[in-house]
Amino acid sequence: MLGSRRSGWPVLLAAALLLGVAGWFAGGWFVSGPLGKDSAFVVPDGATLGTVAEKLAKEGVVSSASGFKLRARLFGIGGAIKAGEFMIPKGASAARVLAIIEGDEVLRRFVTIPEGMPSIMVYERLMANPQLTGNIDVPAEGSVLPDTYEIQNGESRQAVVLRMQAAMQRALSELWAGRAANIAVKTPEEALALAAIVEKETGKPAERGIVAGLYSNRLRQGIMLQADPTIIYPITKGKPLGRRIRQSEIQAVNAYNTYSMLGLPQGPITNPGRASIEAVLHPADTNVLYMVADGTGGHQFAATLEEHNANVQRWYTIRKERGDF
Repeated sequence: MLGSRRSGWPVLLAAALLLGVAGWFAGGWFVSGPLGKDSAFVVPDGATLGTVAEKLAKEGVVSSASGFKLRARLFGIGGAIKAGEFMIPKGASAARVLAIIEGDEVLRRFVTIPEGMPSIMVYERLMANPQLTGNIDVPAEGSVLPDTYEIQNGESRQAVVLRMQAAMQRALSELWAGRAANIAVKTPEEALALAAIVEKETGKPAERGIVAGLYSNRLRQGIMLQADPTIIYPITKGKPLGRRIRQSEIQAVNAYNTYSMLGLPQGPITNPGRASIEAVLHPADTNVLYMVADGTGGHQFAATLEEHNANVQRWYTIRKERGDF
């Protein structure tokens, strides 16, 4: 009998330990948090639970991003995180924090239009926002300035679009007034069309100036721009193509495809940000005419076709090593 009692102790100890861990884990959801004073906290538009958890930890609202994320998934009530600015009280528990950012205690609401978001996706984002009312048409491409905008609960979507378009007009007017001499574009509208190409062609801010310089050189010399995003735009209205471009699409003749026409497309292929517009109006002083991806998210630039062909071969080698083909 004594031996039987002793053999039961490990099971009881393990059960007690398990209960203790469970109690600690659950208690961490309700105990006071580390925030030392009432503080405003902004949830960006389109943020996920993971990105919000990281932001909460970085700003000292919760002690652990991973702990908050895990507990929120286990103990949360399944509500949606809302974009906006919230007031988080001093010492708020993780449970209280989640309730606040899923509730209606928002101080200010925002909607964000990222640089390079085409108008069809601006339309979809605004139509999906439950705080806004009314219907809208898809805004004219290039008419919306990418930025974060404050919105009011119950505000009409049309009013928000008009604010975004007015912001673009102000920015374009301001930047055009400060343009460099002897640029390749002749009007603000041409600047917007070229800036949209620059926006879509590079994701590296440091490259904007040289990409703008490259396309400016091609415009001046009467060389086709041959910008891949202009092939895609008539097909998807700026959304990702999700596959390789077909040869027939490269050869397609339309008002946007710069592989089958000289000069600029008939209008913007996306909504460019201020930085891309500024790059077009202050392009890098360069002699490059060609570029190809370098495998890091950037590009290799070349002034001669011979140099460019060598860069292309290097890019093909990289893609073969990756198993792309």
